[in-house]
Amino acid sequence: MPSILVVDDDPNLLRMLRRGLTLAGYSVRAADDGELAMKMLVEEEPDLLVLDVMLPEPLDGLELARRLREGGSDVPIIMLTARDKLADKVAGFASGADDYLPKPFAFEELLARVGALLRRRTHPRTGERLTYADLVLDPSTREVWRAGQPLDLTAREFDLLAYLMRHPRQVLTRDQIFRAVWGSDYLGGSNIIDANVSYLRDKVEAGGRPRLIQTVRGVGYALREAT
Repeated sequence: MPSILVVDDDPNLLRMLRRGLTLAGYSVRAADDGELAMKMLVEEEPDLLVLDVMLPEPLDGLELARRLREGGSDVPIIMLTARDKLADKVAGFASGADDYLPKPFAFEELLARVGALLRRRTHPRTGERLTYADLVLDPSTREVWRAGQPLDLTAREFDLLAYLMRHPRQVLTRDQIFRAVWGSDYLGGSNIIDANVSYLRDKVEAGGRPRLIQTVRGVGYALREAT
């Protein structure tokens, strides 16, 4: 039975999430602040973390996620927040989140995203290394290099880059990307794909390396070298 830690300072939402996820077949623990959550994570890391961004000081959701990633944890993180601007989403992904769900949300959507992340962690796609230009991606070890230098990607960023590398030079719509990487149909009003691509680019293009993930205006994205 997969285990989930839910962290939120809203007692009503925390109670609802704990009950709903338990009924869905998950083993659920709950914490109402960041410091308690960190202690619980140290004692026993769950299979997935549902984390509110706006937790009371001194340890909010963004800082908790950063500490986890800096400590080497790759636990999938779904962030919950009342903030839904692109800059807020980019900050969430920058801290180490794999998915980002603005409040209020439908519980069914959270459940779908939980299932998609857990499936990817339990059954990672394996096979031969993928290469494009100076990018190398190993599906078996989930490692990525550019020009021989390792890239530190979140689980979501890795899945996004892997999908692009499996379809080099093809123009991929946002709907195609969302179904392949998130496991459900794209919600047209959401900037989640753009936010993920933005942060992935920051890592892939670090050090002034040439752009490989191209924007196709009005359509989506393509992995190809600039002409």
